[in-house]
Amino acid sequence: MGVVAKRSSMTFFSDGDDHYSHRVRIVLAEKGVAVDIVDCKVDDMPEDVAGLNPYNTLPTLLDRDLVLYEPGVMMEYLDERFPHPPLLPVYPVARADSRLYIYRIQRDWCGYADTILTGTADPEKIEFCRKELRDSLVSISPIFTEKPYFMSDEFTLVDCCIAPLLWRLPVMGIELPQSQCAPLLSYMKRIFEREAFQTSLSEAEKEMRD
Repeated sequence: MGVVAKRSSMTFFSDGDDHYSHRVRIVLAEKGVAVDIVDCKVDDMPEDVAGLNPYNTLPTLLDRDLVLYEPGVMMEYLDERFPHPPLLPVYPVARADSRLYIYRIQRDWCGYADTILTGTADPEKIEFCRKELRDSLVSISPIFTEKPYFMSDEFTLVDCCIAPLLWRLPVMGIELPQSQCAPLLSYMKRIFEREAFQTSLSEAEKEMRD
């Protein structure tokens, strides 16, 4: 197990397979932050990081003396620390709406995705989660006919949370029907072609679509 040397720049300890790490990497790329990204696993983290993060989890973000270990907190911190381009709306009501969308993504989709990707549940449970996630995505596809991003004219933190899940659909064995999901599929193409999204991809994530 390695030891973290004293670093002058921001350091992000990231699991290259993990969609929670991926969402933070998208924010870092959108902001153009100079950051050292260290790809690692929970069972092989540098000792100093394991000591700083009381939960011994990934992702973990170090910025000078600040240690963050919850992805949502990291994303909002980065948006405030590097305000351009802004990834949350300016007005309080719109900001609250964005936070609720992120909460709903967590409640409605991430649990299913985590069960599928972990692969430790029984096959019936995994298939149930796969069907529920697919059906939910099909049902929300029409909202992408109105705006280029998720309920917004601008790319936001909400998109940073959705994109890693959508990128992993093939790995999860989920195929969206073109006839029902044309707006969502167009959104996916638009998101995946963003320069920052491509920059955010780990080697493991690139292989997911090879």
